[in-house]
Amino acid sequence: MLYDVRTYTCRPGTIKRHLALYAEHGYDTQRRHLGEPAVYLQTETGNVNSYLHIWVFADAADRSARRAALQADPAWGEYLKKSADAAFLVAQQNQLMVHTPFFQR
Repeated sequence: MLYDVRTYTCRPGTIKRHLALYAEHGYDTQRRHLGEPAVYLQTETGNVNSYLHIWVFADAADRSARRAALQADPAWGEYLKKSADAAFLVAQQNQLMVHTPFFQR
C-alpha cells in the first residue's frame, strides 16, 4: 500500500472558506477518481490554518493512473482555477509513505 499524505496551509482566516470551496467544487470529483480518502483532518491545535488528507493506493502505478485521470477531468480543472483565483492556499506538502515492516493492515 502507498499512502499519499497531503498537507495544505491556508492564509490566516481563510481555511473555512477554502474547505467550503473544495467541498462544493472539488471533493466529489476527486473521490470519483481517487476513491474515498483514508482520512481528512483539520488542525485543532498548533497551526490551525492547516489540514491534511490521506489517499491510499495499491502502488505508485495505481496512484499515477488515478491522478492522471483526475487531472484530465474538466471538472477538476475548473475547481483548480476557482481555488487559484481565491488564493486561500499558501503551502502544500506531499509525502508518499508505506507501512513499517512490523505494521500491516
